[in-house]
Amino acid sequence: MKLLLPPSWIERWKTPAVFDYALSLQGEIFREQPGRKTLKFHEFGRNYFIKMHFGVGWKEIFKNLIQFKFPILGAQNEVYAIERLQHFNFTPKLMGYGWRGNNPATQQSFVITEALENTISLEDYCRDWKTHPPTLKEKWHLIKQAAHIAKTMHEKGVNHRDFYICHFLLHKNTNHLTVIDWHRAQLRSKVPFRWKVKDIAGLLFSSMDLGLTQRDLWRFMRVYNKAYEPLFWRCVIKRAVKLYRKTFKREPNYVQR
Repeated sequence: MKLLLPPSWIERWKTPAVFDYALSLQGEIFREQPGRKTLKFHEFGRNYFIKMHFGVGWKEIFKNLIQFKFPILGAQNEVYAIERLQHFNFTPKLMGYGWRGNNPATQQSFVITEALENTISLEDYCRDWKTHPPTLKEKWHLIKQAAHIAKTMHEKGVNHRDFYICHFLLHKNTNHLTVIDWHRAQLRSKVPFRWKVKDIAGLLFSSMDLGLTQRDLWRFMRVYNKAYEPLFWRCVIKRAVKLYRKTFKREPNYVQR
């Protein structure tokens, strides 16, 4: 078993057992599916999020392996991704985590982060951009932030695997972006080409209906790549368009001149 929490939390939660207490926390449920639950709880005068993993079962593990996918067994990926990136200030603040059990199908784990208050997902915030465009200053500020996050993440050997604008939270008071849902993240010394493409294509796909211009995309590219890489961006656009067609059964109008 591995457990890391602030000492004051361990002291308060020690009866009957800290790990069991963490997995029994109650609060506002944000997401619940077989083997995993995310909820918001209140402790020590503040709000936090806990993502609990209860074991995925061998059926889910074999299904992923047959599909040549990495099964998500617990909180470890999210913990390691946040630990590697947290000092860049675009991940939630990590408060604690734990996992126990050697059987990958039944291993239990959790990760606790500070709740992000007064935020809105970038997807919701930008939903009306096509008909009610923002100022250039605001739009380019967000585009540069998103590009800088993607660049830093990949330079540090992390790929997100769910890199869509719905997972970017905008802090309303500061216009600062935080990226959430790191449970599928992969960590290496260097992110392979195909996984960089997948992340950036996901971001482009989820932005295709926002009324972006070629100039907007060039601005993102210049921040993400110091030098223009034609092959990389051809692969990104091809994958994003393919995903859009598959999802919406129509052609995207992803760039306005």
